[in-house]
Amino acid sequence: MENPHPKTEVKFTLEMLPELPEIHRVEAEHKATEAYVMTLLKHADISSGRAARLLGIPRLEVIELMNSYDISPFPMQTREELEHEVEELKRSFER
Repeated sequence: MENPHPKTEVKFTLEMLPELPEIHRVEAEHKATEAYVMTLLKHADISSGRAARLLGIPRLEVIELMNSYDISPFPMQTREELEHEVEELKRSFER
């Protein structure tokens, strides 16, 4: 059975930092993932709802993050796309 959610692996290489505390490495990896997802959101490759799912956070937190990444919460959208976003937001409030 084919995986319905294929994964993207992103790799980069840095100089070895053996003195780096594990908690700092984990935080840096989380921030790298966050930056990757937010860049996709900025270019409208994914929705804020999808960004929330990828990051494992509530959609409202994504909207707050958008500000720190200088991403407008009001991208150019068709009426149908905007209506879909509104419905998705309504559903998130109902949970």
